[in-house]
Amino acid sequence: MRKRFLFLLAIALIAVFCGAAAAKDALIVADQYDATTLDPIGHNDMPSSRACYALYDTLVFLEPDGTAKPGLAESWEFLSDTDYKFTLRKGVKFHNGDTMTAEDVRYTIMRATTEAGAQINEYSNNVKDVEIVDDNTVIIHLKKVDYSFFPSLSHSWGSIVSKRAVEEAGENFGMNPVGAGPFKFVSWQKGNKYVLERFDDYWGEKAKVKTLEVRSVPEPTSRTIELESGGVDIAYPIVTNDLKRIEENEKLVLYRRPQTSITYMGFNVSKKPFDDVRVRQALHAALDTVTIQAAVWRGVGKVPTSLVPEAVKYSIAPEVEPHKQDVELAKKLLADAGIKDMKLEIWTNERKERIDMSTIIQAQLEEIGIASEIKVMEWGAYLSGLEDKKHDVYLLGWVSTVPDPNFAVTGLLETNAGSNFTYLSDARVDDLLARGRSVADGDERAAIYKELQLYINEQTPMVYLHNDESIAGTQKNVKDFVPSSNEVHSFREAYFED
Repeated sequence: MRKRFLFLLAIALIAVFCGAAAAKDALIVADQYDATTLDPIGHNDMPSSRACYALYDTLVFLEPDGTAKPGLAESWEFLSDTDYKFTLRKGVKFHNGDTMTAEDVRYTIMRATTEAGAQINEYSNNVKDVEIVDDNTVIIHLKKVDYSFFPSLSHSWGSIVSKRAVEEAGENFGMNPVGAGPFKFVSWQKGNKYVLERFDDYWGEKAKVKTLEVRSVPEPTSRTIELESGGVDIAYPIVTNDLKRIEENEKLVLYRRPQTSITYMGFNVSKKPFDDVRVRQALHAALDTVTIQAAVWRGVGKVPTSLVPEAVKYSIAPEVEPHKQDVELAKKLLADAGIKDMKLEIWTNERKERIDMSTIIQAQLEEIGIASEIKVMEWGAYLSGLEDKKHDVYLLGWVSTVPDPNFAVTGLLETNAGSNFTYLSDARVDDLLARGRSVADGDERAAIYKELQLYINEQTPMVYLHNDESIAGTQKNVKDFVPSSNEVHSFREAYFED
């Protein structure tokens, strides 16, 4: 009997040991939200971009300083201001075993110009055609000069897909992705988690973990508890309340990095009375954004003074004075606009800081006689509601994933852009954006973006609330993970230290 007990105990200990060893090769991540789709042209949100960065590769990669380096294209040549020639890597395999060819590249880029790419059209709408020179060479032809286009190819919209896989999957491709990235798709429980595994036929340096599991954990304290308990290896974002808990835990590491982001309160200018600039300016004047930011974020980030974050070139934020609350001006502007007994809804998703900011905004609007109701929505429903144009004002964030001022503004404010939930359609904004894209870096381009930023501040389609930091926590034994300033965090190099 004793021998049998010892035998069973030994088996149990081996199972525990093996389970622990296996877990060491599975990187478990707690993200704030789930991806909305794994089709790289079907979204323009950060959780989906992070997933796509693991599943797909792009023609070029960008270093943190914006320098381009070879990706699926081993080299490139600028034939003219509108014609870019790419020499593709040979022997690159997709996850379905197909070899990447110029036909896949052409299909990928041109697919992004169709209705299927409506969410990312600010990146793709200038593509005229992709010419196949041979199996390993393509030339991308643009309709007009756009100096922001080349770096945009590093964005997830430029993720090269298998033509055969997309055509076979049809509308279901977003749930059955096939790329050429370091991880391949295993499963996805929408709203809960997705699981990827190392792609051993990857053309570049192989991922150092066998399995990547990314869980959706919207409640911030739950992410921190999961990290403290060892339930996850990486968690982000870490909220202000939990910074000290992680800093003081010798088993954990806290990472902080300035982010190329902005959190803002946008106005739906397609609805009255928000189509009147005086109303928008009145609500802006009524808010003490400095107090809102300090109360909610308590030492994390700063209050923006421009739509282009300071970390992005040509930002005028350092030159602009911080906003000051002016209740009397707010009342006067509302009176001039003929507004009385105004009521509105403040929409936000479940992120605690945005709910907290909404609560303070609600109280400050009451000072000028505006009654408001806060409506908190789940992430997917929130985005769908914004697309339906039913909102009054809303809180949302935007990250410039490509370090160019064009992309700090275009997706949010250009007419018909995929993430333009203010629904602003302003000819001057559109013209300045077009001019900015058509001029090479230098004084002239800087002057265009300065004029654009000042004009946006005057038109007030949004109220700037917060420039964030990328803040993540990890287990101490997780190495080579560093949060990115553009929030597209990478797990390609991450590994466990013995």
